[in-house]
Amino acid sequence: MFILTMGLNHHTALIDIREKLVFKETEEEMALITLLQEKSILENVIISTCNRTEIVAVVDQIHTGRYYLKRFMANWFQMDMEKIEPYLFFHEEKEAVNHLYKVTAGLDSLVLGETQILGQVKHAFEIAKQTGTTGTLLNKLFREVVTFAKKVHHQTKINENAVSVSYAAVEVAKKLYGSLENKKIVLVGAGEMSELALQNLAGSGIADITIINRTKANAEILADQFQAKVGTYEEMNNYLSIADIVLVSTSADEPIIKQKDMQILMSQKSTSMLVIDIGLPRNVEHDCSYIPNFHLYDIDDLAGVVSANSLERQKIVLALENTIETEVQNFFEWEKQLGVVPVIRALREKALEMQEITMTSLENKLPGLTEREYIQIGKHMKSIINQMLKQPISELKEMSVENDAPTSIEHFKRIFGLTELDITLSEKTQEQAETRS
Repeated sequence: MFILTMGLNHHTALIDIREKLVFKETEEEMALITLLQEKSILENVIISTCNRTEIVAVVDQIHTGRYYLKRFMANWFQMDMEKIEPYLFFHEEKEAVNHLYKVTAGLDSLVLGETQILGQVKHAFEIAKQTGTTGTLLNKLFREVVTFAKKVHHQTKINENAVSVSYAAVEVAKKLYGSLENKKIVLVGAGEMSELALQNLAGSGIADITIINRTKANAEILADQFQAKVGTYEEMNNYLSIADIVLVSTSADEPIIKQKDMQILMSQKSTSMLVIDIGLPRNVEHDCSYIPNFHLYDIDDLAGVVSANSLERQKIVLALENTIETEVQNFFEWEKQLGVVPVIRALREKALEMQEITMTSLENKLPGLTEREYIQIGKHMKSIINQMLKQPISELKEMSVENDAPTSIEHFKRIFGLTELDITLSEKTQEQAETRS
C-alpha cells in the first residue's frame, strides 16, 4: 500500500486551466465511486477548491496508481491525458503526507495561513467517508491532519490579520476608488466568499450593498446580517448598471455575466465599474476585460495583493516545518505497527514471481511469439493479478485495525501461502530500494 497524491493548484496551473478541472459539488460522490473502481486505487479523497484540485489516494502500486489517477482525471473531464499532464504534480508516501499537512493548515494556500481550506479539506474527507471510499489509512491520516491544522491556527499567529481573497478584493477596490464611501456595491452569490467580502467591507463607509442570488432566501439571510438589500436574479443587469463595484462568486458552471450584455450596459453607463470575479469556474466572460471602463479582476489577479502581507506568516511556516516532519514520521510509524504493509508487499512480490515463471513457460511453449505479443500478454497478466489482489489487500487493511487483527492476519498469510521468510525477504528488498533512492 502506498499513499499517492495527484493534483494541480495555483502553483502549477493558471486559472484558465484550473477552472476546467473542478469537480462539481453535485458530482462529488459519483467521482469518488468512479475513481475507486479504477485499477490500483484502494482508497481516495478528492479536494476541489478555487485554487486546487487534488486527489489523495491509497494505491497498491505507485506506477500503476499514477497512470490510473491521470486516466480518471482525463476521462472525467473529457480531456486528453497529454493536455492535462503538464499541469499535474505527484507526491508519494512521506512527501504526499507532508503536502496534505501543509495544505490543510493553510501553508500552501494563495492566502498563507487562511482557515477556509481547513473546512474544505474536512468537508472533502467527510464526503469520501460517507461515500465509502476511505479506509484505515486515509481515515487515520485525515483525522490527524485536521487536528493538527486546528492546533496550528489556535496556537500560532499565522491567521492573525490574515489576508483573504475577499480582503484582497476590497483592497483592489480601495486602490481604484480611494475611499469607498457612497459607492454602490453588488454581490452576486450568497456563499462563504460573499460573506467574507461583506465582513471586510464592514467599516469602510459603504452603505449601499445589494445581494443577488438564485435562491433568494439565502440572499435574505446574508442581507439581514449586514443590513444589505436583496435584488432579483432576473434583474441582475439593472443592478449592475448603477453599481460601482461588483463582486461575483457563484457555483455556476458557465459565465453568468456575458460580454455582449456588458458591452451594451457599459455603453450606456457614464462611470467605470470594478468587477471582481472570485468564482471557479469563472463567472464573468474574460472578453469583458476588453470593454472600456470595465475593470475585471479574477483570483489570479489578486495574488499580488495577497502576497504583500505574508512575510510574518512565512516565518511561522518555516518554524512549523520540523513539527510537520515529526507528524509525518509518527504517521508512518503507526502504519508500520499495523503489521500489514510487509504482508502486502510479500503477497505482491509472490504474485509477480508467479507471473514471471508463467511468462518464461509461455515463451518456451510458444517460441513464435513476437516481442510485441509477449509484452502485451505480460501486461494483461499483470492487470489480472492487480484486479485479483485489489479486494484481498483492501480487506487485509481493514482487518489490521480490528480487535483480533493478529489472528486475522495469520489466517490471511496461511490462505495465500506467505511464510515469514517471504515477508523478511520482501522487507530487505524494500530497505535496499529505499537506501538506493
